[in-house]
Amino acid sequence: MPRGGGLMAPGARLLFLLAVWTLAALARHGTGKAGDGGWQRPGPAVLAEEQRCAVERRADLSYSEFVQHYAFSRPVILQGLTDNSRFRALCSRERLLASFGDSVVRLSTANTYSYRKVDLPFQEYVEHLLYPQDPTSLGNDTLYFFGDNNFSEWASLFQHYSPPPFSLLGTTTAYSFGIAGAGSGVPFHWHGPGFSEVIYGRKRWFLYPPEKTPEFHPNKTTLAWLQDMYPTLAPSARPLECTVQAGAVFP
Repeated sequence: MPRGGGLMAPGARLLFLLAVWTLAALARHGTGKAGDGGWQRPGPAVLAEEQRCAVERRADLSYSEFVQHYAFSRPVILQGLTDNSRFRALCSRERLLASFGDSVVRLSTANTYSYRKVDLPFQEYVEHLLYPQDPTSLGNDTLYFFGDNNFSEWASLFQHYSPPPFSLLGTTTAYSFGIAGAGSGVPFHWHGPGFSEVIYGRKRWFLYPPEKTPEFHPNKTTLAWLQDMYPTLAPSARPLECTVQAGAVFP
């Protein structure tokens, strides 16, 4: 589910960055919108979406087409392949706090090497740390919940999730569940086969091919890179990018 809205499990080998618009804050829409799961917070937009999505969207993709044209060569956004309405309902703020509020979660810092880990109750994280990213904060001072959850503790939730009906030979599935505030995200990093589904909110992706290494300060946040470095890049040096909305899967 989410990194602030997404599920990751075993796409193409790409270097990527994501600025997460998540469960915690669909801030640009204001408050009280139906279907936000109770995660929406008031406030101005943290960032605008990209002008044009550079990643193809497919709602009618067969497994053979996926393997032949996308799995090992380029990204694709999958739409309408599964129905996760039940899982989405279980991921509302109220229901997650009722089910897992006392569970201890491990938070990671947003710098390149995730040096620091902090353990605290999920309810404390949601009520006190789930806020929009401050662009002036350094990565090692920014904490969010993603990826270090104990699978056994969250198994009662994960059993209701329906993954995309595509898999690759030689891979096994491991779910990584997270929730984070608007504008937060991870630094550029390598990733093997995987997919990410947004449950609430949206997630903006930036992707480079393996042979290109972007300039990225190891202790700056994703948001700082996007506001300070991205505008200075020549068109030829810019990554592929796209914003993935709730319900879509990005392998």
